[in-house]
Amino acid sequence: MPQRRKKVIGHSGATPSTTIRDYRKGNWTLEETLILITAKKLDDERRISSTTTGNRGELRWKWVENYCWSNGCLRSQNQCNDKWDNLLRDYKKVREYELRARNSNNNSLPSYWSMDKAQRKDRNLPSNMLLNIYEALNEVVQKKHPPNRQQQAAHLQHYQQPPLAVLPPPPLPPAAPLPEVPPPASEASAESSETQGDSAEKHDTEIKRRRVRDIGSSIIHSTTLLSETLKQCDEKKERRHRELMELERQRLHLEETRTEVNRQGMAGLITSINKLSDAIHSLISEKRP
Repeated sequence: MPQRRKKVIGHSGATPSTTIRDYRKGNWTLEETLILITAKKLDDERRISSTTTGNRGELRWKWVENYCWSNGCLRSQNQCNDKWDNLLRDYKKVREYELRARNSNNNSLPSYWSMDKAQRKDRNLPSNMLLNIYEALNEVVQKKHPPNRQQQAAHLQHYQQPPLAVLPPPPLPPAAPLPEVPPPASEASAESSETQGDSAEKHDTEIKRRRVRDIGSSIIHSTTLLSETLKQCDEKKERRHRELMELERQRLHLEETRTEVNRQGMAGLITSINKLSDAIHSLISEKRP
């Protein structure tokens, strides 16, 4: 990937020496993004505790660049500034949507983290915001701009569990049924034999039905294959017939062309002979006294 060289004299940052930096271009990786967020967090803390004056905007992003550079993120201060603006814009969109989703009735709006990329695009939301990036940005923003008491109360209310309902006392257990008197041994044996006979008959019937269904499926499959094969044969015959007709047409055309060439050749030959005969006659008539 092409790089952009720039001579940098480090000041108020992590690398206070003169270096030639080759800034990386292209998409930001996850590691580079986390390094940038960490640099912005430390820079905010540094600026809060610092009492220096001057062009603080330039010093801020130069300090962020130096920190990123010393931690392996080879980006310029302009790249860091643009990337931070994009991250903050996406973070605000996701945060506002999450607040609306929490305040919606009956959870009519799904959470941003439960949607796929297509659903996020349909709702005009960033499609590739990761949860760890969002949490890191939220930590920086909340530390710089802490939420008011109403937002904290709404946040706690959203995650507060509802109170447990008072359950009614369990119902009394039902009365135990009276024991049934077992039938005589002869009747029990007769009923068991009838039950076994019915179950065997049902089993045989089910096997026969399954066989019939399997045979029907095989017949349908074979019929389908046969019809497809016949259709392919008919298509091949029709294609072959068209090819033969085309060859016959071309042959007739060639024969007509050859006949026309022969006819024109014979006509030209006869014309030449007639002209030659006329020339001979005129020559003989000129030599006579």
